Amino acid sequence: MTSYSDPSRPAGADPAALADTPDEALRRSLGVARRRFLSTCTAVAAGAVAAPVLGAAPALAHGRDHGHGHGHDHGRGQVLVPPHKRGIILYTVRDATARDPLASDLPSGFREVFKQLARHGYRQVEFAGYNQHANAPGGASLESVQGARLLRSWLDEYGLRAQGNHGFIPSSWPLTAEDKDTFKKHLEIANILGMDHMGTGGDPTGSSYRADWDVAADKWNALGEIARREGVKLYTHNHDSAYGFLLDRGPLDDQGRPTRSSGSRKLEYFLKVTDPRLVWLEMDIFWAHVAQYKFHTYTAPDGSTRRNVFDPAGLVTRYNKRYPLFHAKDGVVDTTNGMGWDMVPFGTGDIDYTTFFSRVGLSNYRNPMVEDDNSPSATDPAQSLREAKISYDNMAALRRRRG
Repeated sequence: MTSYSDPSRPAGADPAALADTPDEALRRSLGVARRRFLSTCTAVAAGAVAAPVLGAAPALAHGRDHGHGHGHDHGRGQVLVPPHKRGIILYTVRDATARDPLASDLPSGFREVFKQLARHGYRQVEFAGYNQHANAPGGASLESVQGARLLRSWLDEYGLRAQGNHGFIPSSWPLTAEDKDTFKKHLEIANILGMDHMGTGGDPTGSSYRADWDVAADKWNALGEIARREGVKLYTHNHDSAYGFLLDRGPLDDQGRPTRSSGSRKLEYFLKVTDPRLVWLEMDIFWAHVAQYKFHTYTAPDGSTRRNVFDPAGLVTRYNKRYPLFHAKDGVVDTTNGMGWDMVPFGTGDIDYTTFFSRVGLSNYRNPMVEDDNSPSATDPAQSLREAKISYDNMAALRRRRG
């Protein structure tokens, strides 16, 4: 298996850095596929910079109020998340996009939700699919070229930028013709929406064995090359198990699989065996902290128990621009639930986001997306959008510590 051993190479040495050039930014602002752009453009001259929206003071949580967490240094000082980088994955407000506008006065469907999120101050969104309530403008499914153009018009209307999608990653390998065509359709949608990135909410594989991660790496390298040709960075997401230890050493079981570990974590190995020009990662910071709590010892090849505490920010700094996106998801410590953390709105928990964002740096490159799986409520239909406002205000208030 090929190992890619230069994770910290400067963007200038990486062909994927094309996505950061002025011409590429213009292409995305127009929602034009790269091939068409390159074949038709002989000159580039344009640009309009949206005025920044200053964040308000941190809000108090309603309903699920755990107070403000440790490490949230609100006040004067250097802003840790610039206004244009404050985003949210729409999964957090999935009940609002799925709500029937004919049965509620609350924001319903993509257009009204975009409007409300823009009022809150958000400037970026990450999609979690393109479905909404059938009675919302555009109908139930906007997973088409026509639907993407409609979504793009609403994003532009409210000053929002699409930065990614948890969408279609082919299940077949080798790729079937049908899966390849569907994947290319999603890349076309991504280009219309102006996305730099397209990905998934799952892990590359649920396996603990190196052989399966090698297969996943081959598949993702191939998909990443297809995406790169369309000017899109392909990314995968993580849950806690993906930062558990890889089984790659020691005695074999009765199926010929290794039973012990070298101490390498699964996604860390994946980073080493995927091409840094083709495959990117979105760290879900909450689930990374769950992994830190759960996976701190492993059985070494000699049968001894070794300790290795996971450092999420340390991994990001080692692989630097391989991590363009985050899920900014907060939690309060809970050592009784088997995970170590309970999910809460951003800025109301115990995860030290001031330290995390200070350590990983590159604030004008990274794209933190607020996420809270538990925001939608069966008894309080206004909760998810209300908590989206709480999370925005708390993200906007983060400042680098002095001294």
